[in-house]
Amino acid sequence: MNNTVHKPFFAWKHLNKLRWLSLATVFAMLILIPFLHVYQTFIAAHTYDLLSYSEKQIYDTMSAITSPFVSDPEEQLDALKGNTWSGTVGSLKLSDPLAVIGQIVGSRAFYWPFILTALIPVLFTVLLGRFFCGWICPATFLYELNSNLAILLRKSGLRIGNKRFDRRLKYLVLAIGLVVAVATGSVVFAAIYPPAVIGREIYYAIALGGFGSGVVYFLLTLLFDLLVSRRGFCRYLCPGGALYSLLGRFRLLRIKRIVEGCNDCAKCTAVCEFGLDPLHDQFGQECNNCTACISVCPTDAMTFYINPQDIARQGPGHLGRKYKQQKHEQGPDTSVDLTDGK
Repeated sequence: MNNTVHKPFFAWKHLNKLRWLSLATVFAMLILIPFLHVYQTFIAAHTYDLLSYSEKQIYDTMSAITSPFVSDPEEQLDALKGNTWSGTVGSLKLSDPLAVIGQIVGSRAFYWPFILTALIPVLFTVLLGRFFCGWICPATFLYELNSNLAILLRKSGLRIGNKRFDRRLKYLVLAIGLVVAVATGSVVFAAIYPPAVIGREIYYAIALGGFGSGVVYFLLTLLFDLLVSRRGFCRYLCPGGALYSLLGRFRLLRIKRIVEGCNDCAKCTAVCEFGLDPLHDQFGQECNNCTACISVCPTDAMTFYINPQDIARQGPGHLGRKYKQQKHEQGPDTSVDLTDGK
């Protein structure tokens, strides 16, 4: 009998750190872009001597940051515009698929230049699944910090909400949003979709000196996650999450458990922000490949593989007590199915 346990590629263990770097970078870009826009406005107005002290600080700081990269900031900084809802990076224009679908349904027309800006995100989602939610979404950056706050509050003895609802609720929210868009001709998702709300409110705060009502809305989603349901908005209410889950249902890149190296510690299930059950091989279309389960596994029993479907439940981990007990009861020479049957 071959007892060799195949270990995953060592770098997978550290991908969660890279993911946090990605989230922090995106969030930092959302803060930088409005400052660049303000800086461009100052340059176009030729009014440096008339600027206030704080405005001159913005001007000087942005000049120091951009001067190594551009010679004509008034024109060349247009290469970096927008936010995660829809933006421009160099000559590449990218849009959230939810923004495109909302525009199509709201206007009842196909504007192909805008539709094509969602092509790359759609292709990546088909290959990687709900990756936007785990690796790019600026709301995820704040929601996961909020989850860390919840852990601290729980350790302090405060009761934190952990209610579970039907995951299909978010698909209903997506459907209702499409119906409202048809009826009103507006892209209603822009008002309730956290990545769009965050990008807009950061711009308002920096470029216009104030916040909109979106700040109150987003704070309510944080409180919902904190007091009612862990990552409840993303799990049960986010229309973008619903769309990405549908697009990534048959994603090629998936996480699987290496049953031979699993000790049934359940840390993978406990750490999952989306309430999935990696210990029992239950990932499904909700998984965003965040790699938190890979990172937390003490026996390196989680890895990536390529397949359009999750593998069937494999039963208890071979390093765990349940498997060893079942194997002992069946005897060494008996072929038996040791899956848990749940």
